[in-house]
Amino acid sequence: MEDQAATAANLDSRVKASLVLGAESFAISSESGILSEQLAAMKEKSMEILKGYITKHNAPTDVPDESIEGLSDDEGEAPPNNPPKKSKKHK
Repeated sequence: MEDQAATAANLDSRVKASLVLGAESFAISSESGILSEQLAAMKEKSMEILKGYITKHNAPTDVPDESIEGLSDDEGEAPPNNPPKKSKKHK
């Protein structure tokens, strides 16, 4: 009888998680459906939060774009120095 009560209590449980990204903290929870549905919903919510966080913090706003027109050939990236390959001598 106790096992049935414990199983019934577990079916009503909620899935909860907290997502901490830098100084920001997000609470994610899901209440409806069976456990696998709750986990799937929580995953979708967490991916939306992560996407928003990356979009918000990815592009710096205070760094000006550098003009490519002002670079001369000497200032650009130089091709790497590759030493000449030695050929193998066959006897």
